[in-house]
Amino acid sequence: MTTPTAYPSSRLLTARLGAFVGDVREVVGRGLAPDVTAYLVGERLAPHLGAADLLTPEQREGDPDRYRQHILHAEPDGSFSIVALVWLPGQRTAIHDHVSWCVTGVHEGEEHERRYRLVPDGPGSRLIAVEDVVNPRGAVCGFAPPGDIHRVWNACGTKAISIHVYGADIARLGSSVRRVYELPTADGQ
Repeated sequence: MTTPTAYPSSRLLTARLGAFVGDVREVVGRGLAPDVTAYLVGERLAPHLGAADLLTPEQREGDPDRYRQHILHAEPDGSFSIVALVWLPGQRTAIHDHVSWCVTGVHEGEEHERRYRLVPDGPGSRLIAVEDVVNPRGAVCGFAPPGDIHRVWNACGTKAISIHVYGADIARLGSSVRRVYELPTADGQ
């Protein structure tokens, strides 16, 4: 599996990012169902995507070997984290699912995503691709486990940056990935 390189940078909040942290804190503090929380956080994220003052230059840096994770904020009580993922052309994740609800917004560039469903296949299981999505700048999606198996990659010729909000302490966990799937897929990907 290609694991992102993690770079904590939570001490470098821009004013815009600080305001967004406050918005997420308010939504998470309501204690709503995970899917509703993800939807409401997505609404708060959308207006910030593409804004030049959201990230510092350091938080926009990639890694030539793998996609790079910048931890922007981890709430002290562990209830949520905000990260920026920086993808250079061709970088991708393994097929995986997540430890918690998640919201993703494309800040720069474009991300490709293939979503999968796990189906029984005799004594084992296999994955079936159910949807391919191209997420352009400004696109927001949210989900809550189960049913969150996917792979993400940068298929364009320029850098892509996405902002992810997780209902977990990514600074402590290191990643949002719960499981990596190495099962056969119908499409070979």
